[in-house]
Amino acid sequence: MNTPLQTFTRLACAFGLLAASASQAQVTSVGMRQIQSNGMPITLVYPTAAAAQDVTYGAFTVQIASNAALLPAPSSAAKAKRALIVLSHGTAGSALPDHTLAATLARAGFVVAQPEHRGDNWQDFSRAGPESWKTRPQDVSETIDAVARDPALAELVDTRSVGVHGMSAGGVTGLVLAGAQWRMLDLVQHCAQHQSEDIGFCLNGLGGKTWLQLQRKTQFFMAKVLTENNAPDNLKVVHGGNAKTNGQGHDPRPDPRVVAVSLAVPIGAIFTPESLARIRIPVALSTAGSDSVLLPRFHSQHVLKHCTSCTTLSDHPQSGHFDWLSPWPASVAQTVAATQMRGGMPKPEFTDADRQQAFDQIAVFFIQKL
Repeated sequence: MNTPLQTFTRLACAFGLLAASASQAQVTSVGMRQIQSNGMPITLVYPTAAAAQDVTYGAFTVQIASNAALLPAPSSAAKAKRALIVLSHGTAGSALPDHTLAATLARAGFVVAQPEHRGDNWQDFSRAGPESWKTRPQDVSETIDAVARDPALAELVDTRSVGVHGMSAGGVTGLVLAGAQWRMLDLVQHCAQHQSEDIGFCLNGLGGKTWLQLQRKTQFFMAKVLTENNAPDNLKVVHGGNAKTNGQGHDPRPDPRVVAVSLAVPIGAIFTPESLARIRIPVALSTAGSDSVLLPRFHSQHVLKHCTSCTTLSDHPQSGHFDWLSPWPASVAQTVAATQMRGGMPKPEFTDADRQQAFDQIAVFFIQKL
C-alpha cells in the first residue's frame, strides 16, 4: 500500500504531466467518429479543435464533436505524430461504456481506437469467452492496420509504437499482446478447484440460469480428474503470444507494434505462469479490492505474481468490477448485474473522482511509455 505522501506525490506528478500534455496539444474538446475494417466497427476518440456537444446513443450520453477533424500534434511536440492507444472492451461490451477513459486519453493528446470485438460485443456475444479470447488480439492488430491506412489518420498518427488498454475480458487481449499465453486446461483446472470462490468468473453470465449453471458445474466437477498426462490434447493447446519464438531471449509478442499495456480488473487465472514471466514490455494494472466478478487473488494477483514487468498502477479496495465503466447508466447496470452470480452494481464508495484519478494515472502511464 502507498503512504499518503507517496499517493499525493504520484497524483501531483500525474496531474502535472496531464496539464503539460493538454496544454502542449492545445486540446479543446474530444472528437468521435467510426470507421470499419472488414465489417468490424472501430470507434475513434481523439483531440479536436471543434466544439463538442452532448450526443445520446440509447441510454448513453457523451460530450463529443461528431466526425470532427483530428487536431494534429503541435509542431513543438517531441513527436510529429500523435500516439495511438487501442481499447479492448469487456464481454458483450462496446465503445460507449469506456468513453470516459477514452476521452481522458484523448484530452491527454492520444488517438484512441475502440474495436467492437467480433462475436463478443453488445449486439452479438455468440462467441463470448474462450472463442473470442482467441481472436481478440487479431482484432487489435487489424485495428492498428485500419488506422495506418485511413486517409485522414495515416499521416497524423504513429502506428509503429502503440499502447493497448484492456478491461475484464479486454485484459486477455492486453496480456496476449504483451506476450502471455493461456490454455483451456488452466481454465478448467482453476474452476474445478476454485469454482465456489471464483464463481463470478467460472459461471460468468449465468445469473438466474439454473440449468446452465448445473451443466457448467458438472463439467468442472468432472475436470477435477484432469492432469497434464491425461487431459485431452485440445485442452492443452496454447493460445496467444508468439508461438514461433517462445524460447528464452525471444520476443513473445504476437504484434511488436504493441509497446505498453494497461489493464483494469483483468481476467488472469487462465494464463500460464511461465508465459507471464516472459513478458518484457511495461504492463500496468488498475485493481479493485471489492471485485466480485474476477476475484483479485485469482486474477490480478496471479498476473502480478508471475510477471516481473507488471506493476500495480493503482489499487482501489472499495471498487467493484463494473465501477471501471463510465458512463454506466443505471438501467444498463441493473440489466448486467442481473446476469452475474454475485451481482455487480456500482459501489457508492468508489466515487466519480476516484475513477477519474485512476483514469488520469492510466493516461500518465501512456504519456511516459509511448
